[in-house]
Amino acid sequence: MSDNISTDKAPKPMGLYPHARRVGNLLFLSGVGPRAAGSGSEEANIPGLKYDKNGNYENFDFEAQCRSVLDNVKTILEESGSSLDNLVDVTTFLTDMKRDFKTYNRVYAEYFKDNQPCRTTVEVNALPSPICIELKCIATI
Repeated sequence: MSDNISTDKAPKPMGLYPHARRVGNLLFLSGVGPRAAGSGSEEANIPGLKYDKNGNYENFDFEAQCRSVLDNVKTILEESGSSLDNLVDVTTFLTDMKRDFKTYNRVYAEYFKDNQPCRTTVEVNALPSPICIELKCIATI
């Protein structure tokens, strides 16, 4: 038996899928990005990202995206009856490993001082919206 979990306190999914799915005492999160809670895929809802009139980055703050994605994961976990302390596995997708890994690693360490889930970080060519990071997580409840 499994339960789908969705919340208005996290960014809206970009397709037909829940924020998380509970199977027994395991919680599987769908890919979570840094968009603002309750928002859709609009670029204006991505923390630290702003374009000029020609479509070039006017402002790019990867650390803001890191903090936002981790806060979104925290919210989804809590809304599902879990917490960051119950994370057992995190898969991280970055669009630019060379530029962003060091910042991600530093911010990640702030969130996981005590609980240290397994983690895999991979570089991908693109993500479904103009974000630079997405997390796929498994936790216990």
